[in-house]
Amino acid sequence: MKFSFLFLSLSFLITFPSFLQSAPSPRRPGLSVKEYTFPGTGFFVKDRTLYSEKESKRWFLQAQKFQKEGSLRKALGLYEKFAKRRSDAMVSIKGEKISVGAESLYQASILREKKGDWQRGFEHLQLLAKAYTSYDFERVAESLMRLAERLAKDDLPRKWGIFPRFRSGSQDRIRLDEIANLARGPRFAPRALMALAEIALKDDKEEEAVDALERIVNLYPENYMSEKAYFMLAKVYEDRVSGPAYDQGSTLKALNFYEDYLILYAKPPAQSIHESVSSYRARVLVSKERFASAELGRNQMRQILAESKLEVAQYIEKYGKYFLVRWRELGNRPALQFYNEAINSAPESDAARIAEKKVAELRAIDEK
Repeated sequence: MKFSFLFLSLSFLITFPSFLQSAPSPRRPGLSVKEYTFPGTGFFVKDRTLYSEKESKRWFLQAQKFQKEGSLRKALGLYEKFAKRRSDAMVSIKGEKISVGAESLYQASILREKKGDWQRGFEHLQLLAKAYTSYDFERVAESLMRLAERLAKDDLPRKWGIFPRFRSGSQDRIRLDEIANLARGPRFAPRALMALAEIALKDDKEEEAVDALERIVNLYPENYMSEKAYFMLAKVYEDRVSGPAYDQGSTLKALNFYEDYLILYAKPPAQSIHESVSSYRARVLVSKERFASAELGRNQMRQILAESKLEVAQYIEKYGKYFLVRWRELGNRPALQFYNEAINSAPESDAARIAEKKVAELRAIDEK
């Protein structure tokens, strides 16, 4: 009986587990709902109001005072209050109107960078660019690029001055892609995309590099970085070429990019309004080196393509009768077609010389 009662009791509890659960407590109004007061900016309020204008001004002015006195830790603590909640308060300092929330985030990023916490500094700038669109974006973008480029280096500052940090290629690429998406014009987006492409190639992420480079040439064709992007695309595809015996898709793509490059950039792009004279002159020298390299690359791709056509022609001439439909009727025409393509691909190449001899031989046979 005892065992039967115990069995029935356990069965009852398993069948009706709801009896073991306490009744849900009624929700307090607004407690469980996260209200986004500024969608997409990261600022939200949950059972609390935004900072008052008076409070915001007091904290900001106190942070400015601490910063001037060298109490950077105290200043940072006050500035970073504005990373949690938005403030549209304005203060006037020496006749200049300053946005408390926006300037606090900018100063917080500067102090984080000084401390070696580049990632937190980058995050403050990201939030600033999204939340305060009227703030000087060029100032923000310049800092974003500087931090992204520093974070992409292998020699990162030690955490707390003790523990080594190691770069994360995926995070580097995400940061640069974010800058390209945030950029509101052709000044910073191409620069971010170029850095993204270079880091992606360094990390053996060719497809990401190709995507970034194609975005430069398609979205910012007037930007001087398009010249470098075209050349890099040609090099990426050239590096994929395995030789004349393999598929020539990459050879053709590399050849097309080299030929486009040589047509578009016979003269280096003009000086940008954002370039110094010395930077422009240095870029022109590198551009001329790329142009000479592109000519060599184009000729090499043509030669590989010619060798590939020659190999196909020789194979068809020797074995075509075993797999070509109507081979008796076609005769040497299929082989002649590929021999001629070899000649046209690279007229000055050794492959073209061999192809010319074969064309003469086969035509002589056909004339008999």
